[in-house]
This record gives sequence, C-alpha cells and structure tokens, in this order.
Amino acid sequence: MKSLFIALDMETKEEALAFLNRFNERRPSVKVGMELFYSSGPAIIQQLKARGHDVFLDLKCHDIPKTVERTMHKLASFDVDLVTLHAAGGKTMMEAAKAGLDKGTPLGSIPPKCVAVTVLTSTTQAQLGKEMLIERPLENTVFHFTDMSLRSGLDGVVCSVQEVEQLRKEFKEDVFTVTPGIRPRGTSHHDQKRAATPAKARAAGVDAIVVGRAITTSNDPLKAYERIHQEWVGAGI
Repeated sequence: MKSLFIALDMETKEEALAFLNRFNERRPSVKVGMELFYSSGPAIIQQLKARGHDVFLDLKCHDIPKTVERTMHKLASFDVDLVTLHAAGGKTMMEAAKAGLDKGTPLGSIPPKCVAVTVLTSTTQAQLGKEMLIERPLENTVFHFTDMSLRSGLDGVVCSVQEVEQLRKEFKEDVFTVTPGIRPRGTSHHDQKRAATPAKARAAGVDAIVVGRAITTSNDPLKAYERIHQEWVGAGI
C-alpha cells in the first residue's frame, strides 16, 4: 500500500497534536523529524502511536557503526514504522544499524523499515561537485548508494522522484523508495531543488511520499491532504 507521510515540522508536541486534531477521525501517517523529536523526545512518538498514526522517525543517523547500532537498538523499542540513516556512513555502519534494529525489536514484533538517505532533495549536481567533491553524476551517486544500502540489508532509500525510475529498472520491487520534495502543481518548491508532483511520484513507482508545508501551512489542512492523497493514489480516499 502506498503511504503519504505528513511532515510534522513543528517546534512542540502540543503544536503537532493540535494540528492533527484538525483531521477529526482520520489518522494520517506522519513523519517526525529532528526538530520535533529533539524538543519533545520519545513522548511524541508514544502519543502518536497511541492515537493510531503510522510514524516515520526521520533522524538520519550518521556516526561510527557502534554508535549507530546502539541508537537503532533504542529506536526499535519506540514501535515506529520507518527510520532513516545516511548512506554516506558506509556499508559497515548500515549493517550495524540493521543489527541494532533487529536486536532492539521486541519479541513477536516486526522491525521498522530502515531506509538510507542517498542525496538530499535540496542538493543539486553543482553542490555535489563543488561542496562535497563528488564528481560523479548525481543519478550515479544515488544508484551507488542504493546498491550499497540493499547489500547492507536495508529495505530501501530516500531519494528524489527523478531517480526512482532508474532504481525500479535495476532493483525492481526489492527497493522501498521514499521521496520527499513533493509539491502540488503551482506551489512553491521552497528549499527543495529536485521536487515533483504527487502524480509524477505515482507514475515513477514511488512507494512512499513525504509532504510538509503544502499541507501544514494550508488554511484547510484536511482538504489539502485529501487533494494530494487522491492525486497520489490515483483514486478517492
């Protein structure tokens, strides 16, 4: 089933929960990033899960393998559905992350999906070369990180819609793809450089999309969510 995660890029759990109250009985999937998690801690995860939301905990772990393994061991106990790390941390780090998740998942439960961030959707080819000294084409870099992530035992990657078609051709359904930078036609891309519409994400074969400001800053978030969701799945909710 295709997922649409609303990015709760808010400062406090009170603000996030008040926002979700506007959805009445609906329980959309949500993404908790660094800002909200660092301000509210595990309590926000517990409350969201108690309310019935699927939770994508997006902390983008990137450290030495042992630190990442211990971190993932802890995150697995939160009963979240999806977690992230940076593919740039390397194969050993990603293998350690997977091991930590498996060990930390309570007996009888399923470990959260783990996906690796390849190249941020706010990054351009020029930045990749000039600032990170990666001279390969951006698409090749995403492909390499994806291949390494899957060989490390991860479920998939975070990338832009533009790269998913190539990944599907090579890895078929073996790669779970998550794409941020989703913007309805006619709306601002803000700081996203490789953005796409929900319809383009669906056509490319994306598994999960992340939408933030197009919903969270709308005067009618529920209506915005329903419109984007319908375009994403290609049918009514």
